[in-house]
Amino acid sequence: MDWMQFFDMVIHIDKTLGVMIAQYGTMVYVMLSAIVFCETGLVVMPFLPGDSLLFIAGAFCATGAMNIWLLMGLLIACAIAGNTVNYWIGQAIGQKVFTRDYRWIDRKSLHNTHVFFQKHGGKTIVMARFLPIVRTFAPFVAGVSEMTFIRFQLFNISGAFLWVASLVVAGYFFGNIPIIRDHLNTIVLLGIGAAILPLIVVGGWKFVRKITGKK
Repeated sequence: MDWMQFFDMVIHIDKTLGVMIAQYGTMVYVMLSAIVFCETGLVVMPFLPGDSLLFIAGAFCATGAMNIWLLMGLLIACAIAGNTVNYWIGQAIGQKVFTRDYRWIDRKSLHNTHVFFQKHGGKTIVMARFLPIVRTFAPFVAGVSEMTFIRFQLFNISGAFLWVASLVVAGYFFGNIPIIRDHLNTIVLLGIGAAILPLIVVGGWKFVRKITGKK
């Protein structure tokens, strides 16, 4: 198998995890951990699977193909470590990220996450765990914004536990139900919508109150 084939398997892991387990055995723990670390730790890799990976991995745990406790422990650790590295990168680059043109950074995603962070503060680190793209940029923006390391870690650790545990356990109990397994992408999109909708409603309500002069 060449690198392009392997990369395609990673991107479409909701359909290929079974093949990866069959081919690589226990090494799949390392691969899944690396994917989670890279998606959360490197701003150049927001395209890697996150939510679907956790859900499908939980489903395979239910079949006995993987150990759920080992999997969750590794993924939580990598999610925490990834965010921490991303925070340090943001801290090292600093505010100049907004004035210089870094080709390896998606500026639109960076801007949107910065706005999100300004509105919601430290809670962004927790909420972003459930929002693709924002999940990758949130710790980077926290570092750029000079959030204290201790405060960042409080949100980082709690968010990692909530994200990994909720999706892996959900996959464990529901991932092998045919209708859910066959419509996973739709379900993930609905879940993302459910997470974003309250934020849109609150933001819209604040905007209406602002333009109407109400307090």
